[in-house]
Amino acid sequence: MTHRERILAILDGEPPDQIPWIPRLAIWYEAHKRRGTLPEPYCGMSLRQVERAVFGGTAARDAIIYRTRLHGVEVRRHRPTPLETIEEYVTPVGTVWRKLQSTPQLRRDGIQDAEVEFLLKGPDDYPVVEYLVEHTRYIAAYDEYEAYEHETGEEGYPMVNCGDCPFHHWMRALAGYDRAFFHLNDFPSLVERLLGVITDHFKQALWPHLLDSPARLLMHGHHLSSQMTPPPLFRRYILPYYRQLAPRLRQQGKVLALHADNDTRHILGLIEEAGFGMVECLATAPMVPTTLAQARAAWGDRVIIWGGVPSVILEEPYTEDAFEQYMDEVFRVIAPGKAFLLGIADNAMPGSKIERICRITEMVAQRGIYPVGRGRLRKTGTPG
Repeated sequence: MTHRERILAILDGEPPDQIPWIPRLAIWYEAHKRRGTLPEPYCGMSLRQVERAVFGGTAARDAIIYRTRLHGVEVRRHRPTPLETIEEYVTPVGTVWRKLQSTPQLRRDGIQDAEVEFLLKGPDDYPVVEYLVEHTRYIAAYDEYEAYEHETGEEGYPMVNCGDCPFHHWMRALAGYDRAFFHLNDFPSLVERLLGVITDHFKQALWPHLLDSPARLLMHGHHLSSQMTPPPLFRRYILPYYRQLAPRLRQQGKVLALHADNDTRHILGLIEEAGFGMVECLATAPMVPTTLAQARAAWGDRVIIWGGVPSVILEEPYTEDAFEQYMDEVFRVIAPGKAFLLGIADNAMPGSKIERICRITEMVAQRGIYPVGRGRLRKTGTPG
């Protein structure tokens, strides 16, 4: 089977011939390309060529099904310093602004700037942000998706990033985690009103694209966590939204995915209850307290897991022996391998050892054949 065929088999609840191994190498590649430190075998290669050489496929994470456009809004950008960007959004009802900041190392490695000041700073900003939400148009880009899927070919299957749910979008992207909790306490009526505006606009403008586009694997939810979206908040603000959306997606043959590079140990059950069919980039110990075994025990084969390789085990000071032992345990936990794609949570970072990533490719060839067994991994040439 090809990578595409394996992914589609898993989406259909069928066993593949072997566990798909599809890591994300974009950050590792971009950093080393900019530094001029790509290892000799990969010098002069594109990211797609490196992916093909390392694991024979592609992560296929750049597909789109819509584009957004603001109407009735003037956007002004300023650069107070080379590492800072101020974005102002000028509307008929007022102006809001946010600040992005970087560091020399992040710029050197091509990693996006961090948002350090958010649009919602106080009560007066809420009507302006409501205006921004209501004046955001979603324009179909189905032709672009189909072209991307065709270009991906048999080496992968596109996952489309369709943004976040209303509550977490407000919390993470509009107010910022720290301020969000104060806002929820100090002026809950403004928060509730804005959440209603976002939800209504998503239903009217975004949901038709999720339901009608040719894309099947839709990531619509990011970074939900035990700390920032604990069970009480999850049940009140997040669960109702997905309980309306998820059944409609399933009826259309779509798979709803959550980008879960956070500690999810206290919301594992709620993630399934919300209707997510896949949890991708699942972060696990030692990066967070959540373990792969906990997630597997909570979800069985009802929720597809895409992950299993915490990025930290690919770097120093993690030893080669510890890396081998960790991967041995991964294959033990996922056996027999249904509803599982092996991947890195969430990216191979600049410090990752490409040799370890190639070693996992070797492991999958040795031990990833379905049904996955429980024998110990052996390096090529090592007696069994």
